[in-house]
Amino acid sequence: MTEIASPYIPRPRIIVLGVQPGTPPFRIVEIDGEVVGEATALTDVLVAASAAGIAVHDLDDPDLVRWVGGDKFTWWPH
Repeated sequence: MTEIASPYIPRPRIIVLGVQPGTPPFRIVEIDGEVVGEATALTDVLVAASAAGIAVHDLDDPDLVRWVGGDKFTWWPH
């Protein structure tokens, strides 16, 4: 019998979606699959994580944070 590898990809607890137009532009933040608010800067992501009881030591850790449509330095539309 051959075992099939699981296609399971772990979902990070924090997902920061792409930049949305606005004054100022913002990114939507999801924590544990739920939209928790908008971020206009990196500090807003950290505040949202803290409010959810998540200690963030490395914003580049893909097991904790997924940056969609840019990285942690992308806060303006292209």
